[in-house]
Amino acid sequence: MEEQVGAFWHRLVTRAARREYPHAAVSLEEMRQSAALMFRALGGEGGLRVEAATETAHGARRSFLQRIAGSGQQVELAWRDEETLRLPARIAWFEERELNRQLYLWLAALAAGSERCSGDWLQQNAAASASVLRAWSGLAGRYRRLVEAHLQQRPDPQTLRADEALQEQRIRQCLREPSMDAPALPQAGRPPWPVPLWLHPSPPLMTAERSACDDDDEDENDESHSEQVETEKRRRGERVDDPDGRSGLLAFRLESLFTRAEYVSVDRPTEEDEDQKAKAAIEDLDVLSMARDGKRTAARLRFDLDLPPRENDDVYLGEGIPLPEWDFRRQTLLPDHCRLQPMLARDAGPAVLPEHLRVRARRLRSLFEMLKPRRVWLNAQPDGSELDINAVIDHVTDRMRGIRAAEADMFRSFRNAERDLSCLLLADLSLSTDSHVNNEQRVIDVIRDSLFLFSEALSGTGDRFALYGFSSRRRNHVRFHTLKTFNESCSPDVMGRIQAIKPGYYTRMGTAIRYSARLLEKESSSQKLLLILTDGKPNDLDKYEGRYGIEDTRAAIREAVKQGVQPFCVTIDDKARDYLPYLFGSASYMLVRNARELPAKLPLLYARLTG
Repeated sequence: MEEQVGAFWHRLVTRAARREYPHAAVSLEEMRQSAALMFRALGGEGGLRVEAATETAHGARRSFLQRIAGSGQQVELAWRDEETLRLPARIAWFEERELNRQLYLWLAALAAGSERCSGDWLQQNAAASASVLRAWSGLAGRYRRLVEAHLQQRPDPQTLRADEALQEQRIRQCLREPSMDAPALPQAGRPPWPVPLWLHPSPPLMTAERSACDDDDEDENDESHSEQVETEKRRRGERVDDPDGRSGLLAFRLESLFTRAEYVSVDRPTEEDEDQKAKAAIEDLDVLSMARDGKRTAARLRFDLDLPPRENDDVYLGEGIPLPEWDFRRQTLLPDHCRLQPMLARDAGPAVLPEHLRVRARRLRSLFEMLKPRRVWLNAQPDGSELDINAVIDHVTDRMRGIRAAEADMFRSFRNAERDLSCLLLADLSLSTDSHVNNEQRVIDVIRDSLFLFSEALSGTGDRFALYGFSSRRRNHVRFHTLKTFNESCSPDVMGRIQAIKPGYYTRMGTAIRYSARLLEKESSSQKLLLILTDGKPNDLDKYEGRYGIEDTRAAIREAVKQGVQPFCVTIDDKARDYLPYLFGSASYMLVRNARELPAKLPLLYARLTG
């Protein structure tokens, strides 16, 4: 009975203290694409990802009911950093759902104009607001409605202490009339009440320091990979020192039990079993503290990421090829920063087309044979096997009209009409391809079938094509697997190499694209197509994760275009629309939602691109 009464009281007080409108809530998932479009259209950097912001404590004065309910201590505000644009995961500030939607768009527009503004928190946001409204006057009406709705929610300055009231009046003035030369925010004993129309006053930015485990050249010793625990909200993390085992024990009497939210260095031995209540524990924590103890724990999924000995690995073709990499932070191309290692499968013997693909392969080959060059009559040629009657009549008519052509092309020639193109298919063979599509197939199996059918289809056209696969483990070991070169036919040896592909490591895509463009540049064909087959975004163990990898891949694609190569990406990543348009453009990629359809769609895509 006591528990029921307590639960009822908690619900009652929490509901009474609530200052939001759940029925009008709008989530970031609904607005992600619109907010990203607004941000980039108004001049924001295209490489920034749109992610959910974390809750942070604001420290402002709370109402009496909020103090009783223990709520209102944290708030989700927007901010931007070097890698991401952070927007609230959920906005329910206003009673009208449309106003909550407009707040997402306004925050995206404000973030796009905030980079050029300086000063304290109030000055930066006031200047950014004025700049956006001056450049995009169409947003003024929406902004006014948001301001008027929010001012009704803010505390009355007459109910505050003198220093806090001065702060509140200054904020209200800058909200109503944003200016490029707004005065600084006055000092007060408490921070002001949060302003959801502005960016975060002190966002929890990631530290620039890197631990020893993030070094580019350090070997990865941990062989385990824990099961992923997903929660609805993003959480803040911090690095802490590992407990030394000699101090940190917190003693208390049960009669005076108390709790605390700070990190307490308790030397708790690592357990070998998985914590089944991990998600519930994460939901209760404000900040996740992480320390490295150098010990391994049991996990449900284990991945051996250590490189195998050379005698057991695939055959290394040469000592490696140095290639540059784009550093977007320095805005410079780092020469010879990466090393690409051409490889050939060691255990690949001659093979034939798998039985389950033979029917589809015959159909595709018959279809693609229609694209094969055929002998045709070419009219109006300077020389040939016979006269072109139409050209002769036109020539005689022109002479009768007094028109004398310098040269007369009056012959016909029976020749082969050639398809002057070369295609290189670059397949992502990273560790993520080991995941399952269904109960029977993994992603790597789907990629293997796609390569088989692609080879059969292009063999019917007579086009020059090559097949390669890639994965990476840091910048000094980018593995580039040779499956078929331009000068090889689709032989049993090629089939054996395709059959031998297996999941590798990570996805340093920029390096692989640069080397593929070099191979295509050596081809004499007038049309050069680079098809990239992948299941995820660029990533690696070092700093290549995040925006660094995105920007380097984009730079490699632009370099390939300048060399006369036409890149096109085919992906099965559901989140590809967040980054592929920035990498390849809106018309140079295709998302295959059902991975099982990839083997059938890939050859047809090639026919459309080269038709």
